[in-house]
Amino acid sequence: MITAIIKKYLVIGLFFTFLFSSAQQTIALYPDRIPNSLKNEGIKDSTVVLGSGKLKWSMDVRIIHPDLTLYLPEKSKATGIGVIICPGGGYGVLAIDSEGHDIARKLCENGIAGIVLRYRMPNSLYVQNKEIVPLQDAQRAVQLVRENAQKWGINPYKLGILGSSAGGHLASTLGTHYQKALIDNPGTVSLRPDFMILNYPGISMEDQYTHMKSRYNLIGTGLTPDQLTQILKDNKTADQKLAQVAVDLQKIKEFSNELHVTADTPPTFITHSVNDRVVKIQNSLLFISALQQNRVPVESFFYAKGGHGYGMDNGTAQVDWIDPCIDWIKRINNK
Repeated sequence: MITAIIKKYLVIGLFFTFLFSSAQQTIALYPDRIPNSLKNEGIKDSTVVLGSGKLKWSMDVRIIHPDLTLYLPEKSKATGIGVIICPGGGYGVLAIDSEGHDIARKLCENGIAGIVLRYRMPNSLYVQNKEIVPLQDAQRAVQLVRENAQKWGINPYKLGILGSSAGGHLASTLGTHYQKALIDNPGTVSLRPDFMILNYPGISMEDQYTHMKSRYNLIGTGLTPDQLTQILKDNKTADQKLAQVAVDLQKIKEFSNELHVTADTPPTFITHSVNDRVVKIQNSLLFISALQQNRVPVESFFYAKGGHGYGMDNGTAQVDWIDPCIDWIKRINNK
């Protein structure tokens, strides 16, 4: 009887050891003052849950308190590589599951720390200097992970950034604008990611290439929230109407990331669908061209079909981008 009880508790103990060795934990991005945050006392973060069962997923629609969720692999499987993940959502919401947690779990299963970043939206109701707020949060994420790298079993020189859609724009902004710190950085921690993974990314803010809603949310001004809502109600005319809203030309150039690639831009893995009608494939092609012209290593993975927003599982294809991407991550970090 005693032996059976001991065995029972040993099994339970082993289960919890396994559970917590690879379980996620969430930490605040900023322990104290959140830069460029307006006085948001009493306003809480808001998440909408859609669907049910296997089709259940959640979407963050308001983020006041940005954070990181860590998926750390078991020590026996850990490679020391870490990837910060920026979900997309047009700089208006975050597709936190399919473009965040799902990808993090997949990386973790393969010995790579997946770190989901819930970054703030450039919404002037809650932040000031809205166009730099997402980049501030991405820079802070890199800083925080590198400061805690040893504790989390991550090599600070093997830290990448991954982004989908507008999150891909944010990731590529970090990879091309890391030289200027937008956060307090007394320890002069490097804010440059060691590599980038861009999944159907927005890259350019130019009229002929950009995703108009993302551009307006990030650098546009002049519309009231109600006016913007009315425009977005009609998908057929929304882009045309948003294109008529004046946007500062200097900001368009500043956030068109194909214009800011240098020889020091991190090596990049980029993937897109040819038939993407939301974020045009030209965004990826422009960025690949700029990388190649600057002799930056780049690997691409294109789909004929799939459209936009499939996360890491494109139902039209037999091979998904995430598997060759994981091989690429391990290969470039083991040279």
